[in-house]
Amino acid sequence: MTVNDLTEKLSLQAVCLPEPERDIDGVYIGDLLSWVMGRAQADNAWITIMSNINVIAVASLADVACVILAEGVTLDETVLATAQQKSVNVLTSPQPAYETALQLNGIE
Repeated sequence: MTVNDLTEKLSLQAVCLPEPERDIDGVYIGDLLSWVMGRAQADNAWITIMSNINVIAVASLADVACVILAEGVTLDETVLATAQQKSVNVLTSPQPAYETALQLNGIE
């Protein structure tokens, strides 16, 4: 499934979508950035409630397919600009992380 497919199937809001056709392979959930950096896999969809500039740095280093901001979290303009510069897909969900993960588990 691609990031664009995920966005449509879960009715997520695209905050930054420079690579909409990027394939997703797996999901990682976490908010401790050093932990995510060492454990998230390339092409994962990463679910978090963090929205600071370091999220974009970790997403880029871990080479995740997208970041899903749970609980309606958004990015400020500076972080959004960095996400666009680094070509990091960022989506937002109104649901908590657990419910977002359950939705991800139920789609094909």
